[in-house]
Amino acid sequence: MAETSGKTTTRRTGKAATNGKAAKNGGNGKNGKADMADKAVKAEPQGKPDGLSRRRLLGTAGAVGAGGLVVGGLGGASVAEAVREDPDPLSGVGSATVPFHGDHQAGIADPAQAHGHLLAFDLAPGADRKAAAALLRRWSATAAELAEGRTPKGDDTGIALDAGPSSLTVTFGFGRTFFDRTGLTDRRPAALEPLPAFTQDALDPKRGDGDLWVQIGADDALVAFHALRLLRKQAGDAVRPRWEMSGFNRTPGATPRPMTQRNLMGQVDGTNNPKPTDPDFEEKIFVPRDRKGPDAWMAGGSYAVVRRIRMLLDTWDNLPLERQERVIGRRKSDGAPLSGGGETTPVDLEKIGPDGALAIAGDAHVRVAAPSSNRGATMLRRAFSYHDGFRDDGAPDAGLLFVAWQADPMKGFVPVQRKLDRGDGLSRFLRHEASGLFAVPGGCAEGEYVGQRLLEG
Repeated sequence: MAETSGKTTTRRTGKAATNGKAAKNGGNGKNGKADMADKAVKAEPQGKPDGLSRRRLLGTAGAVGAGGLVVGGLGGASVAEAVREDPDPLSGVGSATVPFHGDHQAGIADPAQAHGHLLAFDLAPGADRKAAAALLRRWSATAAELAEGRTPKGDDTGIALDAGPSSLTVTFGFGRTFFDRTGLTDRRPAALEPLPAFTQDALDPKRGDGDLWVQIGADDALVAFHALRLLRKQAGDAVRPRWEMSGFNRTPGATPRPMTQRNLMGQVDGTNNPKPTDPDFEEKIFVPRDRKGPDAWMAGGSYAVVRRIRMLLDTWDNLPLERQERVIGRRKSDGAPLSGGGETTPVDLEKIGPDGALAIAGDAHVRVAAPSSNRGATMLRRAFSYHDGFRDDGAPDAGLLFVAWQADPMKGFVPVQRKLDRGDGLSRFLRHEASGLFAVPGGCAEGEYVGQRLLEG
């Protein structure tokens, strides 16, 4: 985990509409800058002001719970009848959209959604460059339709039949071995060299790397699973599943106002993440548009470092609050740095406390991960929490699905992780169990597919 990473606060198309009203959002304009005001969330207007909205009906039914069932069929019948006779259009979270097409792929500079799936595939024996191109063409077409809330042709699953797009994003990337298996080793980027080994690593190779990587996110669990299910079905015999991980974040609207996410340690997580409005955001997160040479196809793309990081939650929870805060360097209640101020106050690494010691301890996470401690190294973290039950010793198998984006991992993730590996107080409470690095090409225009410049160039 890195303090320099976290969630951004804008989408390519913006925030989800609130109370059924469309809201303008952030996005990547044609010039590639983070001009987030040029597209609007596609939200239908609210229904009759005195009517019972579909969303309220469902919420009421959920609140009644088992007691409502005891009352009898009348309540359920009334709800069903109201939905049939006087339905309101989708509003709020369900109607929010993030366009699939664009200069950059969706799911990078957009805030992480409430539900996410990360999965990797290996090309099947005999599957070549042509087969890979056909697969990416199918996947891109399906992802574009789902992002607009449309049902792809031939989809009869019914999994998300009643839902809107719910800010669905689908992102595709290529692992190092993809280039060997498609005969494209001469076009493999130098930045895709294997990550160095770190002393804190305890990696399971079966849950890392892969030829093809897919990231799915949505603010509705069924919408996210629907996309996962369709992509798996459309893969056919071209690929073999390698690994899959699922995660979650706080649901939009769960707090009285938009707030920075918290991780499973209860800490505010992502305050210092670079923002699309930063003047050097494009330079540090995306490959330059004027890229030349064998990897020119990566122009507008980015590199994703994926890590499964288990948190030793039982050990962490037994620490006194004061000790937890010193390990992180921030107050747990509001995320403010121990050097003073509020959550967004810049961390003062030179501040001396009343006791004569550094306010931010020498091994505090915020100090070790800060760009100023790593020669300006920056990455955009877009993570999901996960919980996969319990281990044999009874400890929770839970933590962070860490996804970090940068224009060059050797200038972003690697120097920061090396520093964390050597002197981060938080590392005693973490276990890095899986890792992968993927080249994520730029976005595509309508009628094109992701990776076309590589596979047909």
